[in-house]
Amino acid sequence: MRDAIASSVANNVKAYDIATWCASLGLADQAPDEDPYRSKFTYVKSRLIGLPMTELLKIARRLLDEWDDEALQELVTPTGLGGVDGEMRNLIFASTGPKPKIVLRDAINNTIEVVENGQYCLFYDRPLTDAGLTWSDMVEWWAVTHLDTTELSVAGHHLWRRMNQSLVDSEPERILFRTYTARYAGDPTVPALIPQVYLHYDPYVHRRGVAAPLFRQRMDFLLLLPGRRRVVLEVDGRHHYARTDGTADPGAYARMVAEDRMLRLLGYEVYRFGGAEFVDAETRSELLTRFFDDLLGQG
Repeated sequence: MRDAIASSVANNVKAYDIATWCASLGLADQAPDEDPYRSKFTYVKSRLIGLPMTELLKIARRLLDEWDDEALQELVTPTGLGGVDGEMRNLIFASTGPKPKIVLRDAINNTIEVVENGQYCLFYDRPLTDAGLTWSDMVEWWAVTHLDTTELSVAGHHLWRRMNQSLVDSEPERILFRTYTARYAGDPTVPALIPQVYLHYDPYVHRRGVAAPLFRQRMDFLLLLPGRRRVVLEVDGRHHYARTDGTADPGAYARMVAEDRMLRLLGYEVYRFGGAEFVDAETRSELLTRFFDDLLGQG
């Protein structure tokens, strides 16, 4: 993203206007020892280092308002990844117990209520901003609704521990969660990595004795990014493709890929990790760091 922005400005702005353009974008002023004429690209990119993805997207959209740039447009709205239609209203996640039971309290306003097992899960019902759902959004919500405190650092540690508790049954999932949160701990503007998110609820499926239209009820992780992007992360254990006796289970695998297709058609991005990728500590750290940097444009 940084390279694309720098190239876009360098290709469309004269050298003598580069400093003024950067200032208009909210970037640092020209230093006495700097010369934009040497390299317009380097001059711009040096001012983008350290900016979070949310700020880079704002700058990219500002440039696209001024001129066409196919490469930059593909990064802002990747082909086939235009986001999910509709607004997020109810986010039920981080379950540590039985599945919550839900009723539609107000059909007109799409208001739902968890009427049973609500003590085991978290329920976020605030509207999304243009930045998606960031860690700072989550911490502020937690501080107000659960701790009644203004100490956001305390609230952040408390929320992290509560979310981590929902991953007690899967060491690979805990590794992924810890790696992500440690990597971006210093930047509260990055998207929150939300564990154990309920996707749909159909209390009638088992009574009817028919297959659900979407079998997967819970995602391992969800990221809500700018541009209405919803990214699903799944960590596959043996049960995703094998029976309890270790033999291959083609039916389980077929259901899994069918669910992925359904999610992608709805606009979600789905990425899978094999549990075996997490065995070696050094390899998994490098793999996850590179993946998340590429996904969030932090590389």
